[in-house]
Amino acid sequence: MSEQPMSTDAEVESTAFNDKDRVEGEHEAASVRAVMINRPRQELYDFWRDFRNLPAFMENVKSVEVMESGRSSWIVAGPAGADFELVSEITEERPGEYIAWRSLEESDIDHEGWIEFRDNAFGRGTEVRVFVSYDPPAGALGKVVAKVMQREPRIQARRELRRFKQLMETGEIPTSKAPDAAPRASRHF
Repeated sequence: MSEQPMSTDAEVESTAFNDKDRVEGEHEAASVRAVMINRPRQELYDFWRDFRNLPAFMENVKSVEVMESGRSSWIVAGPAGADFELVSEITEERPGEYIAWRSLEESDIDHEGWIEFRDNAFGRGTEVRVFVSYDPPAGALGKVVAKVMQREPRIQARRELRRFKQLMETGEIPTSKAPDAAPRASRHF
């Protein structure tokens, strides 16, 4: 009887595709994104849970007003300079771990989603996963326009998680854009 040697190989799968039963939304478009952040889970959860912090790293979120009963009103920049108002309510919450939400009828975009914070199994920070499902304004045409204009939520989710990681790990979001107060040289032709 031969004994199989113990394997040291870890099963490697993108965190964005675990829990397949939890990534199907009721809307036309859905996306899951994940990132590993080298900060404690509770710290990340607390920062995100204060929704007023989200415009600090979400490029298209202009403002978030926290209302009563787990509701919040968001103003989001859309394609071609259009602004959309999203009124969301929290549908499930596990403090320190998970927040799920959905839009209310008065929203310009029908959407739902969740964010989850998990301790990394190897003790190296926190895995943050975001799921977003939505119906684009103007249907399929609106989805194409949003994608071309880089305003499509799948693209934005990836960028926003990257900026969240940068902000939480370094305290700032690096950019190549010159600050508004930077002196400009005059041009002489």
